[in-house]
Amino acid sequence: MAVTIKSEREIQLMRDAGKILAEVHNQLAELIAPGITTMDIDRKGEELIRKAGCIPSFKGYEGYPASICVSVNDEVVHGIPNKKHRLFEGDIVSLDAGVIYKDYQSDAARTHAVGKISEEAQRLIDVTRESFFKGIEFARAGNHLYDISSAIQKYVEANGFSVVRDLVGHGIGKEMHEEPQIPNYKPIGRGIKLYPGMTFAIEPMVNAGKYDVWILEDDWTVVTRDGSNSAHYENTVLITDGEPEILSLI
Repeated sequence: MAVTIKSEREIQLMRDAGKILAEVHNQLAELIAPGITTMDIDRKGEELIRKAGCIPSFKGYEGYPASICVSVNDEVVHGIPNKKHRLFEGDIVSLDAGVIYKDYQSDAARTHAVGKISEEAQRLIDVTRESFFKGIEFARAGNHLYDISSAIQKYVEANGFSVVRDLVGHGIGKEMHEEPQIPNYKPIGRGIKLYPGMTFAIEPMVNAGKYDVWILEDDWTVVTRDGSNSAHYENTVLITDGEPEILSLI
């Protein structure tokens, strides 16, 4: 599949989807506290998404059973919500969610502190979020895709953390996963040239320890091999004639 250039109509629908998703994330953030279960988060997320007239894009996607990916501590992504899994003081929790609005998608993720957390855990969350903004400084027409990847990797590694290699960002539009794949590290080459109208889900996934990961027996939950914490930050981004536009942040 070629990288798609979105029309003004498509961009506006993706803006609408992104605004709804940003509001869902903002409301879910208010729920995060010791004692809540990961299933509680998922149920509230699905309720908010459907109430806004959207479809949760993750539910049923390739068999995934929930609307919100809820990943705790060493879980990098794709954690499956469970009514027995309660959050505890000191945990960190990543929420990854997607919505479909009038056939167009938005995808975004945030990592939150559960109560009082360690300074190192907070720094991991902050560096992961900031690496996204370092990356999109290069999300401009005329630059190349791996300029974004390189900036993310440099910032993360300069702060003593590691970038997950086995999982990447992606194009997005009518489909949740479109071309191109967007690594958070610099591969060989420059990647595609960026043009106005391209829409990407840019999502640094950052480990406190080494970057190696594996998948649990549920065939979904990705965890760090060394048991270190992991954080995730993602937004849907539009390439314009000037500054990139973040569609899933309000």
